[in-house]
Amino acid sequence: MVLRSLLSLLSPGGARGRLSILIYHRVLPAPDPLLPGEPDAARFQWQMQLLARHFNPLPLAEAVRRLRDGTLPPRAACVTFDDGYADNAEVALPLLRSVGVPATFFIAVGYLNGGRMFNDTLIETVRRLPEGEVDLTPEGLGRRRVASDSDRIALCKALIGQFKYQPPAVRNRGVEALPERLGITVPDDLMMTSGQLRGLADAGMEIGGHTLTHPILARQSAPEARQEIEAGREALEGMLGQRVRLFAYPNGRPGTDYAPEHVDMVRDCGFEAAVSTAAGAAGPASDPYQLPRFTPWDRTPGRFALRLARNLAGRA
Repeated sequence: MVLRSLLSLLSPGGARGRLSILIYHRVLPAPDPLLPGEPDAARFQWQMQLLARHFNPLPLAEAVRRLRDGTLPPRAACVTFDDGYADNAEVALPLLRSVGVPATFFIAVGYLNGGRMFNDTLIETVRRLPEGEVDLTPEGLGRRRVASDSDRIALCKALIGQFKYQPPAVRNRGVEALPERLGITVPDDLMMTSGQLRGLADAGMEIGGHTLTHPILARQSAPEARQEIEAGREALEGMLGQRVRLFAYPNGRPGTDYAPEHVDMVRDCGFEAAVSTAAGAAGPASDPYQLPRFTPWDRTPGRFALRLARNLAGRA
């Protein structure tokens, strides 16, 4: 009761309503030492139970309309997922349905049906490295020791940092060459199939655009960025047979990963709202095309609840 009262003070609803939007990428079947920031099924389950008990979870499109109209309920919250991982359908969906929490899934549609995002290629390559020393001189990292999980985590971060902001064509060539050079086979079932995507929509979940191939829009030319935004939406609408109204900026940091011109592109393409990865809660004055979100990293219910409250207070 104390928590609910505090949350109601911070998010009273109506004309002073505030909207908490949570961002996830994956929900793992079990903890993964190389993905310490991603919740497993057990953690995600209690997070959703807490959200259902203390908040009013809404579909994002409805929440955006009610935020605009001044009719948000107290303690309004939305759950979102980025990228389109298969575990969203296999692990997260049953847990969401079990507690009655809706969610919005932003899909980088070019990776469906056997595709793989560059960071996952790197992580899965590092996962399969034998213990010892690996020569990453062609990747600009010299010779690196691989003996422990912490070594592998550090190596994943270094490789991702090395490739992340390269031009997509250059990055893709370099990333795909790495496992081939090291004689490593990486999985091709990390992302959803189109059938799993339709299953999410059939279950009443919202589907949003996340471009075609997840480029950093600020590193693209204007025509390239517009093509990514439009082509991603068109591909999703073709698969689903329904309009796609919501968008998430890849990486999502305002001024770094996307610029005002990309906000205009998203609006011009007919999307009704878009989300960033800037932390905070949305209020009546928030730009509906740059709604803030935050990632719930916490591993205990108490800390999770505290972070939700601090986010509403602007202190996450």
